[in-house]
Amino acid sequence: MTDERFLVTGALGCIGAWTVKRLVDEGTVVWTYDLGSSNHRLKLIMDDESLEKVNLVSGDITDFDSFDRVVAENGITHIVHLAAFQVPFVRAEPVLGAKVNLVGMSVVLESAKRHLDQIRGLAYASSAAVYGPPGQGFQTTSLYGIHKQAKEGMARIYSQDYGLHAVGLRPHTVYGPGRDQGMTSTPTKAMLAAAVGRPYQITFGGTIVMEHADDMAQVFIDAARAKPERAGAYDVGGNTVAVEEIVNAINTAAPEMAGQVTYNPTPLPVSSTQEEQPLHQLLGKLNWRPLGEGVRQTIEHFKKAVSSNRIDVERAIT
Repeated sequence: MTDERFLVTGALGCIGAWTVKRLVDEGTVVWTYDLGSSNHRLKLIMDDESLEKVNLVSGDITDFDSFDRVVAENGITHIVHLAAFQVPFVRAEPVLGAKVNLVGMSVVLESAKRHLDQIRGLAYASSAAVYGPPGQGFQTTSLYGIHKQAKEGMARIYSQDYGLHAVGLRPHTVYGPGRDQGMTSTPTKAMLAAAVGRPYQITFGGTIVMEHADDMAQVFIDAARAKPERAGAYDVGGNTVAVEEIVNAINTAAPEMAGQVTYNPTPLPVSSTQEEQPLHQLLGKLNWRPLGEGVRQTIEHFKKAVSSNRIDVERAIT
């Protein structure tokens, strides 16, 4: 046990659930802060005994008083801020999406600023969606990407004006158990489909950067524990692969599904170029499991979850 007290926002999401799992496994006390009502992703990757160690708090990330009360009353020392609306949800509800993504970031930054004597570290999720198509730099093609650019700018100003040095991370394509929503979730859904013997088409092609959610969670924890001299937002890297390689890895892990998992060749409108060195200078070299190993582990995990009734396949695959 340590004297650290972590607060994870968006803990009912994929990366959030894996972050909570890693913290519990290492014996760190953790609170969650999420408006959702379903802990199905936590149940997918954690046993009941581990789940009992999590302090679950229901709260709206746009409610400053509620969030600040949790930080103050529980002596929170580290925050991992993951609560957000993803690309499809921002597109469907742009006003609510902006409220969650931008007001939510303001709430977290302002609360951390007010408790600078208590908060030792803050990491938050930006995204590779800040980039546009290859060769177009920060010319994002989505409102979600604009929100992430704004979050990086907000963190920079809080660092400049108040000495709150947050670390932003830009995941590209996170995969693994629990990744069941968002624009880049379909590779994981293809793995689930293979696990249950269903045909499936990944919705995009081209080249992407794959990061297993468990590995990504560790990077967020390490970033929250880092002590940077200023705020920064960082590419995280991972396994740069063609979507065809993902299909091949699925076929290797589930050979009975050969030819039944396909992909749309249209690439994502997001560059797959990642500059990892700046983050390595802050955290040291990152460890990403090889694609084939990650795909095999994910399919095996799904098969076990199905047999033990810890996953709703229809909910996760649609």
